[in-house]
Amino acid sequence: MVTEEQLREKLRKISALFEGATTIGERNAAAAAIERVKHALGITQKTEQPVEYQFTMPDQWQRRLFSALCRRYGLEPYRYKRQRYTTVMVRVPKSFVDQTLWPEYQELRSALNEYLSDATERIIREEVYGDAAEASER
Repeated sequence: MVTEEQLREKLRKISALFEGATTIGERNAAAAAIERVKHALGITQKTEQPVEYQFTMPDQWQRRLFSALCRRYGLEPYRYKRQRYTTVMVRVPKSFVDQTLWPEYQELRSALNEYLSDATERIIREEVYGDAAEASER
C-alpha cells in the first residue's frame, strides 16, 4: 500500500523526470526546471502556432490534475459556457502537448489513480466490510 508521503515522492520523481532532473540536487531545483520548460514553451509558441485542444476528463480528480499541470506551465485551462464539466480546453502548441504536457499528465494520473484505488480499497475493507471484492458473475 502506498502512503500519501510515498505518493508525493513519486509525483516529485515523475515531475523531475519530465523536467530533465537527473540528480537529487537537480530535483531540489525543480522550480528552475519548470522555468526552463516554460521558457521552451514560450519559444515554441513564437515559432509554432498554438492550437485549441479539447480534453475530456472522466472525473474531477483527473480534471483537477490536468488543470494544475497546465497552470504549472503558465497555460490557462478553460471551458466554454454550456460545455460539460468534464471538458478542459487549452491553447498550446501541438509539439508541447505531444512531448511534455500529455506524457507527464499520463504518468501523474497513473500514480494518482493507483493511490486513490489503494486508499479506497483500504477504507472499504476497514470501515465497511472486510471483503471488498467485485460482485461475482452469474
